[in-house]
Amino acid sequence: SLVLLSKGVPQIMAAFGLKSFLDEAGCKLVYYLHRVARGVSLSTTCLLSGFQAIKLCPSDSRWLDLQIRSPRCIVFWCFLCWILQLVVNIYIAMYITGPTNNKNLSMEKLYRYCSSPYPGRLVFSVMAVVYTFMDGVYVVLMAWTSGSMVLVLHRHKQRVQHIHSSSPSPRTAHETRATHTILILVSMFVSFHALAGILSYRVTQMQSPGHWLRGISFLVSLGLPT
Repeated sequence: SLVLLSKGVPQIMAAFGLKSFLDEAGCKLVYYLHRVARGVSLSTTCLLSGFQAIKLCPSDSRWLDLQIRSPRCIVFWCFLCWILQLVVNIYIAMYITGPTNNKNLSMEKLYRYCSSPYPGRLVFSVMAVVYTFMDGVYVVLMAWTSGSMVLVLHRHKQRVQHIHSSSPSPRTAHETRATHTILILVSMFVSFHALAGILSYRVTQMQSPGHWLRGISFLVSLGLPT
């Protein structure tokens, strides 16, 4: 919800032609909230998938200790996700300078209503590596935990296959429905996340990106939160 509000509402206002509706403090706050909310959304989605994978592990496995302790750790890990994103994205709040103007259009390509100076090559490279690494970790963890859950469900389904097949009116097994749900979630997560990153990079690298490209990039970036 915070991702949709912090990016969707200002983008819609800018699309309708409103200009300079945010001052410098407003630009910093809105963009900082968007980056933090985006990071928390991605990390907590991975966190949820991880806890689900631990919960589905067989009780006699080496994950038994984690199964017992994980419910008590959920609040702590969610709090840690918030703290991490608040700290990592502080530079973003310092980087945004204020409303869009004719002399400062680097961020106007993506956000239309705020601007920022062009960063130095070293600073840009370091921040790009940090954010890309974090996003890559989220995607890998999401794919790994989802794959683990699908594997556990598949094995469980094989064990009880004779119970389902003996039913007089066979229906789709609970394991199959759960597997489909997991695969849909991880597919949406990876595809939306990857496509949004590619489009955002493409927009920032173009001298004058068209309105259609910016609009598509904006819609894709809000696809997963929606």
